[in-house]
Amino acid sequence: MWRFRNRDFTMQTVISAAGTALAVLAARLVWGREAALAALLCSIFWCVFYFIWASRRYREIRTLAGQIDELLHGSEVPEFKHFREGDLEILRDEINKLTIRLREQAALLQKDKSSLADALADISHQIRTPLTSLNILLERMKSREIDSDTRRYLLRESGRMLSKIEWLVTALLKMSKLEAGSIVLQEETFYLEQLLAEAVAPFEIAMEVHGKTCSISGAEGKAITGDYAWTLEAVQNVIKNGLEYTPDGGKISICCDENPLYTELQITDSGSGISGEDLPHLFERFYRGENAGKDSFGIGLALAQMILARENAVILAQNAPEGGGQFRIRFYKNYLDKAGQIR
Repeated sequence: MWRFRNRDFTMQTVISAAGTALAVLAARLVWGREAALAALLCSIFWCVFYFIWASRRYREIRTLAGQIDELLHGSEVPEFKHFREGDLEILRDEINKLTIRLREQAALLQKDKSSLADALADISHQIRTPLTSLNILLERMKSREIDSDTRRYLLRESGRMLSKIEWLVTALLKMSKLEAGSIVLQEETFYLEQLLAEAVAPFEIAMEVHGKTCSISGAEGKAITGDYAWTLEAVQNVIKNGLEYTPDGGKISICCDENPLYTELQITDSGSGISGEDLPHLFERFYRGENAGKDSFGIGLALAQMILARENAVILAQNAPEGGGQFRIRFYKNYLDKAGQIR
C-alpha cells in the first residue's frame, strides 16, 4: 500500500488504467474482438512493466530519503549508494557534494570551538596573573606599617599592572574587530619618517631609563600607502617586542629600504636572537618565547601580523647576521588604480 501514498504514482496508475480502458474500447469498436484482446494484453504488459519500474524507482527514492534522514539526525555521514537512473544519480551526486561540504563545515566549527576554548583559557590566564599581582599590592598597601616610600612604590606598581590589563584588553578587542571584519582600513599615503618617529616616541623614556637607544636610517623621502593609525599600531608592537628582548644598554636599529616591488622596514634588536624552536610560532596568539620577559603577553606580534595582512604587507622574522632578532616588514606597492588599470 505504500506505493499509493505517492501522489505521482497514484496519478500515473489512474491515467494508465483509464488509457487501457479507452484503448480496449476503441479497438473493440473499430477492429473487433481480436484487436481489443490484443490491445488489452499490450496494456497489461505495459502496466506491469511500469509497475515494476515505478516500484524500483520509489524504493531508490525511499533509500535516498532514509540516508538523508540519518544525516539530518546526526548519525555518521552515510555513503550514498549509486543509482542506475540518470536523474536520481544526478541528485545523489549533488547531495554527496552537500554532505562533503557539511562535513568540512562541521570540522571547521569543531576546530573554531576548540580554538575559542583555548583562547578563552589563555585570556583568563593572562588577565588573572596581573590581577593577582594587583590584589597582593593592594593588600600590602592596607598595612599601616609600611612607610611613604614603599607606599609610593606600591602605587606605581599598581598603576603599571592596571596599564598592562588595559593594554591586553584593548589589543584583544582590536584583534576581534579585525577578525570580524568590522573595521574598514583607510587608504592614504604617508611618509615613513613621520610614522617611525611617532612609533618610537612612547618608548623614549623607558629606553632612557634602561640605557637603550634606537636608530632610524633610510626613511627620508620614502612613502607608503595604507591606514596610518593601524600601521602605526603594527610597527609599535614590533618595536615593543624588540625592546623587550634588548638588554640594558643595548640598541634597536630601524633601517628602511625600497625597490620597485615593495618598501621594507628592518627592525633589529641587540638581544640574544630568536631560538629555532620559537621561530615558527612567533606570530601565534599568546605564544611566549623561552626568553620572554615577565611583561610579555605574547599577543603584540599576532596583532601586528593581522593588521599588516589587511594592508597588502607581510612580516618576516629571522636572526640578523650580526646577532639579535630581526623583523622585516614589506609594504608591497599597488600598481593598480581603482579602475583596475596599471598605473
